[in-house]
Formats: sequence, C-alpha cells, structure tokens
Amino acid sequence: MRLRDGEWTVRPLSGAASTKVYRCPGCDHEINPGTPHLVVWPPDRVDNRRHWHRPCWDRRCRAARLPPDAG
Repeated sequence: MRLRDGEWTVRPLSGAASTKVYRCPGCDHEINPGTPHLVVWPPDRVDNRRHWHRPCWDRRCRAARLPPDAG
C-alpha cells in the first residue's frame, strides 16, 4: 500500500492467531488476544511492524492518501 509517507505491507491477523496484547499506535488502546486486527510494516523493515485496529488503520490511510495526480 502506498501512502504519503511511503510503502506499507499490510496483513490481516485473525483473532485465533493472536495470543498477545498489543497497543494500537492509532488510538493508543490495547488490542487484546483473540481480536482480529492488522499487522503493518514498511517493506524493508519487518522488525518495525506494528499492530493496528482496522478502523484506526483505515482512518490513517484516509488522512495519508496520495493526491489523485501523484500516481
């Protein structure tokens, strides 16, 4: 996914695959085990992956989308 601040790899994580508590950088709330969410990272920095609530990531994407003529 390409946004104003670069490329992002986005992968959905099912609730069944989630066993830890994560903190969403979009809202600063916890993502509890068993909660479906997204794992997002820059393609060249898998060690920099973050766990996001889907609505928080969607809101970020709307705010950081590229202008129509930038593609």
